[in-house]
Amino acid sequence: MLTVNIGAAAADRAQRLLEWLASRPEDVFLITETSSGPGTALLLDRFRAAGHAVVHTPAPGDRGAALISRIRVLDEPAAFEKVSIPGRVAAAVLDTQPRLTVAAVYVPSRDRSAAKTERKQQFITTFLDALRHLPPEQRRGLVVGGDYNVIGRDHRPAHAGFLPFEYAMLDTLSGLGLIDAHAACHPGDQPHSWIGRTGDGYRYDYFHLAQDLAQKLIGSGYVHEIREQGLTDHAAAGITVDVEAAPALLDTGALTISDEIALF
Repeated sequence: MLTVNIGAAAADRAQRLLEWLASRPEDVFLITETSSGPGTALLLDRFRAAGHAVVHTPAPGDRGAALISRIRVLDEPAAFEKVSIPGRVAAAVLDTQPRLTVAAVYVPSRDRSAAKTERKQQFITTFLDALRHLPPEQRRGLVVGGDYNVIGRDHRPAHAGFLPFEYAMLDTLSGLGLIDAHAACHPGDQPHSWIGRTGDGYRYDYFHLAQDLAQKLIGSGYVHEIREQGLTDHAAAGITVDVEAAPALLDTGALTISDEIALF
């Protein structure tokens, strides 16, 4: 799986992102900072046309999340319908053994205004509450990934300005029995997935998964190439989980990049 913040790409950049994603080996993409514009529509429509399963709730006037899968989608968990901004979560139960419930999430950013701070806090609170209310069988196979727009208490460098509820998001995920995939694979490593205007790095993009899946996690890493090529201002984050698609991957055809170019 790979999570990528596409920065509400306009159509021309979405075309380049589509080509980059088409070259990737992952079976599932968690896309964050989608928009209601033509760039997101182009990206998702091309994947649908190629036979991929796409989960996306349009959020007119707001940014959101999408899930693109070469594995069949069996269900979309109802628990996330009660999140304060439902379009910022895209979740699906995948046809794997063991069964995976994958949730792509794009947590709102904020400034110092009370309104945006309250909006972000309410979203985090309702999202975490939705995780608590997932049925036990979905909790056991849960994978959460995306752009959380928060950092950990032990982040290096330590950045001022984050509020207690923002640090508490990662604490609560741990309390719910979800492990930080990258920390599990690379103890002590401090990756940065977004670089601010001052040159300071922030780890905003994550994967967390249920402890029942810990032994099936076989790799985690950050792909900086997509940021270095100017396709987005975030590095992508990826994990490899050793599960089987049941009975098989979807029969995906050529993903049309343009009228002349088609990949895989």
